[in-house]
Amino acid sequence: MHILIAPNAFKHSLTAEGAAAAIRKGLLQSRLACTCECFPIGDGGDGTAELIIKKRGGKLIATTVNDPLGRKINTSFGLIDDGNTAVIEMADASGIRLLSHDELNPLRATSFGTGEQIKIALDKGARKIIIGMGGSATVDGATGMLKALGIRFLGAAGVELLNLPESLVNLVSVDLTDLDKRIKESTVVVLCDVDNLLSGKQGSAAIFGPQKGATAEGVQKLDAALGRLAAVAFEQTGKDMSDIKYGGTAGGAAAGLYAFLGAQLVNGIDHFLELTGFDIALKKADIVITGEGSIDEQTLQGKGPFGVAAKAKGNGLPVIALAGKVPLERNAGLQNYFDVLMPIGHQPSDLATALASTENNLIRTAEAIGNLLAMSK
Repeated sequence: MHILIAPNAFKHSLTAEGAAAAIRKGLLQSRLACTCECFPIGDGGDGTAELIIKKRGGKLIATTVNDPLGRKINTSFGLIDDGNTAVIEMADASGIRLLSHDELNPLRATSFGTGEQIKIALDKGARKIIIGMGGSATVDGATGMLKALGIRFLGAAGVELLNLPESLVNLVSVDLTDLDKRIKESTVVVLCDVDNLLSGKQGSAAIFGPQKGATAEGVQKLDAALGRLAAVAFEQTGKDMSDIKYGGTAGGAAAGLYAFLGAQLVNGIDHFLELTGFDIALKKADIVITGEGSIDEQTLQGKGPFGVAAKAKGNGLPVIALAGKVPLERNAGLQNYFDVLMPIGHQPSDLATALASTENNLIRTAEAIGNLLAMSK
C-alpha cells in the first residue's frame, strides 16, 4: 500500500512538514506493509511560501526590511522558475509572530515590509509575484505595501497621511503617480486562506482584528478606515474592494492589492496543489491522509484538507483526515470528502496540553490506523 501524507500545519503546535513526518513515523511503526510519501501542504496560511520554494527547488534571497512597527529585521523570500517568479511569505516581514503580545496594535501595524520585499523581487528581475498572506499582524488594506511601492495616501489639501491605517478615515485621494512602473509588467497572485469580504460583520476588521490586538473600539475604527479606503479606491480605479471574494484576507491586504495592482485573488490550496505537482503524487497513491488542527464545516470553504480531499475523491481514492478537533455530530458535507475523520486526542486535556502533545498524538493515531489497515488486508 502506498500512502500519500498531505497534512496542513497544526496551528500553534506543528508545521505541515512536522505533521507529515509524525504521521509517517506512526504508519511505519505499525504492522502495515506500506510505503509513504510526505507532501505537506499550505493553503495561503503562514508557511505556505516556504513549502512552495522547497517543492519547486527555489533559492532564498536574504533581505533587510521593516517589521510591522517599522523596525529593521533580516528575513528572506524565494525565487522559482529561473528567477522569474518571486514567492513571498507576508508573515516573514509583516507577521504577528514578529511582535510580542504587548506590541499588537493593528491601528498602527503596517504591511510596508512586505511591499519592500515585492520591490526587491522586482529589482531581482521577477515579474510574477506570489504572496502567501497568512499570519499577518496587520489590518491595513495593503496600504503599507502600496506605500512601499510608491503610492501616496492623501488627506485634505493633498497632505500625505501619517499613522496608517488609523488615519485612513481622513483619506481624500490616492496618488498613483510614483507607483513602481514595473508592477504594470508583472502579475501579482495572492494565495487566500479565507473567503471573508473586506468589511462588515464578517469582514477583516471584525473577524481578524481582535486576534491581532484590536479592541472593540479599534475594530470599529479599522472597519471605518477600510470602508473609506474602499470608497476612494472605487472612485479612482472603478474596482470595488468591498465586494471581492477573499478581499478580507490578511486584514484586507488582498482587496487592496486587487484594487490598486490588479492582483489575482485565488484559493490558496488549489493554487498550491497546482504549483507543486500534487496530481503527480496522487496518481501513485492508494490512500490519502490529510489533516490540520481543526476540521469542521468551515473546512469545506476551501481550507487545505478540503482541497486535498477533493483532489483525492476526483481520483477515486479513500481519504482519512486527522485533527485535534472535529465535530461531535455527524456532518454529511464532511463525510462526502473524508471517509474517516478522526480526532487525535487520547485523553481529556486542556488546550495547552493538547497542543504540546500534537506530535505524539499524531504518531500514536497513525500507528493505530496502520494496524487497522493491516487487519483489513
